Amino acid sequence: MKKRFLPIALAALLVLGLAACSNTETPATDAPETGGTEVVEPTGNAAKPLVWFNRQPSNSSTGELDMAALSFNEDTYYVGFDANQGAELQGQMVKEYIEGHIDGLDRNGDGIIGYVLAIGDIGHNDSVARTRGVRSALGTAVEVDGEVVSDPVGINTDGSATAVQDGSITVDGTEYIIRELASQEMKNSSGATWDAATAGNNIGTWTASFGDQIDVVVSNNDGMGMSMFNAWSKDAGVPTFGYDANSDAVAAIAEGYGGTISQHADVQAYLTLRVLRNALDGVDIDTGIGTADDAGNVLTDDVYVYVPEERSYYALNVAVTAENYEDFLDSTVTYAPVSNQLSEDTHPVKNVWLNIYNASDNFLSATYQPLLQKYDDLLNLNVEYIGGDGQTESNITNRLGNPDQYDAFAINMVKTDNAASYTAILAQ
Repeated sequence: MKKRFLPIALAALLVLGLAACSNTETPATDAPETGGTEVVEPTGNAAKPLVWFNRQPSNSSTGELDMAALSFNEDTYYVGFDANQGAELQGQMVKEYIEGHIDGLDRNGDGIIGYVLAIGDIGHNDSVARTRGVRSALGTAVEVDGEVVSDPVGINTDGSATAVQDGSITVDGTEYIIRELASQEMKNSSGATWDAATAGNNIGTWTASFGDQIDVVVSNNDGMGMSMFNAWSKDAGVPTFGYDANSDAVAAIAEGYGGTISQHADVQAYLTLRVLRNALDGVDIDTGIGTADDAGNVLTDDVYVYVPEERSYYALNVAVTAENYEDFLDSTVTYAPVSNQLSEDTHPVKNVWLNIYNASDNFLSATYQPLLQKYDDLLNLNVEYIGGDGQTESNITNRLGNPDQYDAFAINMVKTDNAASYTAILAQ
């Protein structure tokens, strides 16, 4: 099989420390004729293909993967993107912009390049990675026990916060201080995270207090980034950087949005449904991924990696800037190498239950779901899409009342800790 394996030592160490048993297995029973044990394989809904996507089952405090959920049955996988690689790209993109646009960037001339940071969800691995990536690239990172601190600093206009430090950058012989002036988790009053409206309100609060010190705006995603851009930084001429390459953010690069990161949503959406299609067909999981299928669909190993010990597929990221943004203006176009229609004769229609944690999430609703809806036709999958409220798991699980009518499941949790809320239903 043509798979590119990503050597992640940390992930391997985590896996060694996790329980190997699936939470769907019934207790082992004695086999008298051999004196050994027999494991009873899961049946019914517990045996149906399952893919977790966008939010990887994990401990929101430590980031430790939930291998019980990732190994729920032999046809369970995760699909997302390489968060660390993307985070590094975002940080490097911001740094390179500062270096290339230093003239006039220091708006108040104080010798400090001040930035504010919108944090999506302090308990989300991707959000943590992006915060760390920006701080590491800009030299503002502080390490504790070998890990970059990702906590919000609140207000740090005097540089006294302990979660970050002042960095520095030298351009054309002149040294500038780089300071994280403020950062906050963008959670609304109802508890929904990654909240664009909250980010828009916060940039108003920050600019009212210390606006002339803000030279750069950085966001964990484009939804929050665009909210801040439209509320203030567009008119102020302050570069704003996001993540996701949503169509509105890419188009805004022509109006001064600094840049964004494409997490290859076209590849992710394909993989989300492809692993289910393969499991339903009973073929090698690599079919149509690293190995061409009967319609000619295949991915090259420069757009994804597979980490077997994590049972996870990760799309790779691409920086989108003023130099290449025109190539990314429509984020809902399927990826050409995997856009060939499968035959219903050999790939009969199957029913899939799929949920989006928050129907209002900009990336998932405006980019990911439209892509899924194109791929479900190509892969002959009849998908029922469920939109959550972004706040409570029960808003979604209450609508999984009859799993018997589905052949497979694709789950996007509200919180990464809550995989058991879904597997408990399937295991009944």
